[in-house]
Amino acid sequence: MPASLRHRLHEAFVRWALRVRPPEATPIVLTQRRVYVLPTRAGLAYATALGVILLGAMNYNLSLGHALVFLLAGLGIVAILHTFRNLVLVSIRPGRCEPVFTGGLAQFDLVLQNQRPDARTSLRLFIGEGVPLEIDIGPHASSVATLDLPALRRGWLPMPRLTIETTWPLGLIRAWSCAVPDLKCLVYPAPATRAPPLPWGGDSAQGSTRDGRGADDFSGLRNHQVTDAPHHVAWKAVARQQDGPLLTKLFFGAAAEQIWLDWDALADVTDAEQRLSILARWMIDADAAGLAWGLRMPSLRLAPDNGAAQLCTGLRALALHEHGAH
Repeated sequence: MPASLRHRLHEAFVRWALRVRPPEATPIVLTQRRVYVLPTRAGLAYATALGVILLGAMNYNLSLGHALVFLLAGLGIVAILHTFRNLVLVSIRPGRCEPVFTGGLAQFDLVLQNQRPDARTSLRLFIGEGVPLEIDIGPHASSVATLDLPALRRGWLPMPRLTIETTWPLGLIRAWSCAVPDLKCLVYPAPATRAPPLPWGGDSAQGSTRDGRGADDFSGLRNHQVTDAPHHVAWKAVARQQDGPLLTKLFFGAAAEQIWLDWDALADVTDAEQRLSILARWMIDADAAGLAWGLRMPSLRLAPDNGAAQLCTGLRALALHEHGAH
């Protein structure tokens, strides 16, 4: 059978096997109708060996040969039951998925819960052709499985179809099921490796006087960073030390530097994705420097602020630029 036809048949079967339109409402319970059982290669070899032993016992009229075949066949039937019970009624709930940058790995957390008094052993989970992740779930317990997926494009990355399977205890039978949890990861544009310096000129920088003296109180010194404005360097403190590091003055309130990161300031960059990468780099650099920064986009204006929440909001706006709602 051609590989393309086999793939189409497999996809059609999986769509039928899900029995619901993805993504699925949670919690996802693997009921008996959703768990399928097939022999593995070892199971097929096991059945073939039993057939050969049975033919030999019948040919030579060996009572012990018949007894051995019936014993091993019973063992195989019991293995089918235990493999099926090892997977059925497992509950799946989506967990957390932290945002990542383009080119990184999106990590989808899934919470697998076992409500039965016996443990679930050697469950394997994988996405597509990815490497399976094997976990165990104790009696009346839950386990967290983290599955990785390359984040190739910015925006929302929905979790693809999940396959969960087990061949415990003997490896003769494969019980498996599919699920599509309602879980997605936000992918930020990758920060540019080479970007123009932060926009200090024009009306981008506000909140400090031309000579760097603000109206509020001086709050202290810290090590100088390449993104710091030159007029904030504590030159007198540097002059008093021998080969000491550059220091930057910090101010409270309005004396702190405020800059605007403007989409239109990058008009010479024709590629929209490159503009987003440069803006992402500026946001990260401004946040590392402790600056208050604002963002101007064609469909969004973010007031100047600093901190982790401001950085997350700005990166989210870049990730969803022209992808719908911000």
